[in-house]
Amino acid sequence: MNNLEAAKADLIRNLSWEIADKRVIEAMKRVPREAFVPQEYYYAAYEDRPLSIGFGQTISQPFIVALMIQALELKGGEKVLELGTGSGYEAAILAELARQVITVERIPELVGSAKQALEKLGYSNIKVHLAGRTLGWLEDAPYDAIIVSAGAPSIPQILLGQLSWGGRLVIPVGSRWQQELMKVTKLKEGNKVENLGACYFVSLIGKGAWEE
Repeated sequence: MNNLEAAKADLIRNLSWEIADKRVIEAMKRVPREAFVPQEYYYAAYEDRPLSIGFGQTISQPFIVALMIQALELKGGEKVLELGTGSGYEAAILAELARQVITVERIPELVGSAKQALEKLGYSNIKVHLAGRTLGWLEDAPYDAIIVSAGAPSIPQILLGQLSWGGRLVIPVGSRWQQELMKVTKLKEGNKVENLGACYFVSLIGKGAWEE
């Protein structure tokens, strides 16, 4: 077993203690994180920490990715929207667990590199788009689940509007320096909001979130 395989086995074992949804763990086993990190961080692909992918962005810590995806409660037939494609790693895991993934990214270079990485791995149920000024992706709404990999000052109403009834939104909410990971379930009798704990993400930029 090479170093990367051993590190991956360790990471998966550690995540298994904290993540109850075994489908999420199995999906993370299938996705090669090293395919989404810059060459200089290849050795650190399975360390449980965020890594720089350039342009002031990161590939998120695997534990946080697993926690957020678990909170979406995916069963396999869902259409999922992801805000903040970044490297494409989280989109790949989502694609293992859902019917279709729509993912948006505001940095053109990352749109290109994520598309390339995902195509190389053979994912055909992911659409990667360059984000517009409006948060989300209205053309394919509504979504069964929305996951946001950037911090917002509050829960954006425009994203709740793109969610189906009974759908789940997972988003970091707080200041530009620290947030709380929030899970919102959209219900006709009133939305259910749960706090999943403290986290740190780059800022969500766009109308309804932070300005540039």
